Amino acid sequence: MKRKGFIAVTMGILFLLMAVLYSTISSQLSDASGLKTDYRLLGRTLYKLDISWPKYTEHFTGDVFGVAVNQLAGLVYVAQRGDNIPKVLVFTTDGDFIQAWNTTTLEMPHGIFLANASKSPSVWITDVGNGPYGHTIKQYSPSGKLLRVLGSAGKAGSGINPLQFDQPAEIFVHSSGEIYIVDGDGGMNNRLVKLSKDLQVLWMHGEKGSGMAQFYIPHSVAVDNYQRVWVADRGNKRIQVFNSVTGDWLGSWGSCFTEDAPYSVRLTPDQKYFVVVQLNTNQITLLEAPPVGAIGQCKVVSVIQLAEDIKPHLVDLDLKTGALYVAEIGAQQAQKFTPFTLGGGNL
Repeated sequence: MKRKGFIAVTMGILFLLMAVLYSTISSQLSDASGLKTDYRLLGRTLYKLDISWPKYTEHFTGDVFGVAVNQLAGLVYVAQRGDNIPKVLVFTTDGDFIQAWNTTTLEMPHGIFLANASKSPSVWITDVGNGPYGHTIKQYSPSGKLLRVLGSAGKAGSGINPLQFDQPAEIFVHSSGEIYIVDGDGGMNNRLVKLSKDLQVLWMHGEKGSGMAQFYIPHSVAVDNYQRVWVADRGNKRIQVFNSVTGDWLGSWGSCFTEDAPYSVRLTPDQKYFVVVQLNTNQITLLEAPPVGAIGQCKVVSVIQLAEDIKPHLVDLDLKTGALYVAEIGAQQAQKFTPFTLGGGNL
């Protein structure tokens, strides 16, 4: 009996030592990376946090609002807000810091999008500021040179010719060159606008309300491979779907967003899942993407439950590796999640 008791005590001590060691290593990894690693996975495990990205976090000096990935160049652009700080930080997908943009032409960046990665990449940023450069959408070179401005700088409006915006939330530039814009983030406009590649308005839905094809704070937009446009209709706690060619309304998802609104919507590279962010509940939700045909009802596949007050805002995905990058306002950082598969492949 004494021997059994001794073995039990020894095993207990060994277990405690292993627990302490594991806790110490986890704490050191968290401290080294500077990232908050407190999160839980619900449902299927599709992503895991990469605590090594980025390698140094002292470059985050403001509220992080958006991220955009150039999968071919292996670069991640992070948009942040604040006084006397660079508005865009550029990292590699491995976590190295490359450069910062100290441009004075950006006031309050909101959404950011990397367009035309394969030929002539450019970075589009929506600006919701109220100063002389606000209420616009700007196109920059990868190094931060201003190339083009959409909208009337410093003047909020609803005009089509010339084009005006009021706190434009996000832009999605299709591989065809066609542009989709959700405008605005709490301003006078509540609309989805499609532009041709030569910036002519092709169709628009612009009525405030909760009915079909009406919006209340449209916040994010994405286009899938099946000629469908998906809009995070934040104020109405739903996602609306449209035909990208005709603009016809196709359906709506609301049952998955009873607790909090969708803030961001993006597709995984294989088009199997939507990645949707809910800021107030600190969640990143993966929804099953419907095949061609009926939109049906939304179905939650997996949830990444972040710690309190992280406040995830907008996301983007690496279309080559499937890695997920999240802009977090509350934590003042961006984080990277990598696809989790038993076979080690990508989503």
